[in-house]
Amino acid sequence: MLPEPPRIILTSGEPAGIGPDLIVGLAQLAQPAELTVIADPDLLRERARQLSLPLELVDDDRPGPEAAALKPPMLRLLPLRLNAPARAGRPDTANAPYVLKMLELAATRCLRGDYAAMVTAPAQKSVLNEAGIAFSGHTEYLAEKCGAGLPVMLLSCPGLRVALVTTHLPLRAVPAAITPGRLRSVLDTLLRELPMRLGIDRPVISVCGLNPHAGEGGHLGREERDIIAPVLERLRAEGHAVRGPLPADTAFLPESRQGTDVYVCMYHDQGLPVLKALGFGAGVNSTLGLPIIRTSVDHGTALALAGTGKAECGSLIAALRAAASMARQQRRFLDAQAKNGPDAGGRAASGTKAESAAHVAELQRAPSALPERKTDSGRGRPYSVNRP
Repeated sequence: MLPEPPRIILTSGEPAGIGPDLIVGLAQLAQPAELTVIADPDLLRERARQLSLPLELVDDDRPGPEAAALKPPMLRLLPLRLNAPARAGRPDTANAPYVLKMLELAATRCLRGDYAAMVTAPAQKSVLNEAGIAFSGHTEYLAEKCGAGLPVMLLSCPGLRVALVTTHLPLRAVPAAITPGRLRSVLDTLLRELPMRLGIDRPVISVCGLNPHAGEGGHLGREERDIIAPVLERLRAEGHAVRGPLPADTAFLPESRQGTDVYVCMYHDQGLPVLKALGFGAGVNSTLGLPIIRTSVDHGTALALAGTGKAECGSLIAALRAAASMARQQRRFLDAQAKNGPDAGGRAASGTKAESAAHVAELQRAPSALPERKTDSGRGRPYSVNRP
């Protein structure tokens, strides 16, 4: 008997952005999991009308078709009302509480076990900040709501994974934020959760330095000598495969990527430009260090594309598949530990490496655009940000 598909809850993001467009597009496709969306039903219906796509909403809190019976364009919905009407491309600070309520509701339902994972469509940080809400990103917000310690932002695309030591900080604040304790916490989280959630037993981790040329022996900065190298030396002494500190300008060469399971970068724009250049539109943002599984897209709200039919949904599809894969792997890992002891989880992880590779191949084949949009002439028009 096949295992039941994991239940996943999806937030629809900034109501004036492309989040609702992507949700409507998902309704046209078969889903990799039992999916429930949090959104205002009128918002989704209006966006579907703008996109000329069919949509049938099924209330998650009412009796209705079983998950297996939901067929495109049906979508299970947990309704949440907007504070003010939303117009595509024109964000309104009045709806900032709506965006946060979606996140809070999704996290709460995951914490109590109603869902195996949450996936988030993009939010507009500037709108939340202009509404007087201190919001630096989903990663930090969810860590606070879940009562977690230091969260780890992990971004993935086919062939590359990048974890960050610091996330949404001004560049001038980065050096002071890189401490031995923070770096060790990030690496410990990766060593603990890569086997449990991604099926990578005994991962090989490549750590970038902070300064050009990894400090050039202390002549271009001492963070590598004084902070990064001592932490890595202790981990190597404990038997972990940790490389570095590496000069970031050559760390991502193809031969290095082939032997690395995950890179650790000191700041946001050290690793993400490489990842997005290689896999934009197929990337996934995962938050490790939480008691719940959370994935997201690798892009923003794209306000100019909202309601136009040009938004690509490849990253959201990849995020959903990644969340479903992580939920299944975590279930296997914890089941193996419960049955055979704490060391069995690692054996369960190593047994899924082939499956993880197959999952990456599947993400590479993921459709990147929404279904064709029917124009008044009856001709199909593909949804793509690359074509007018």
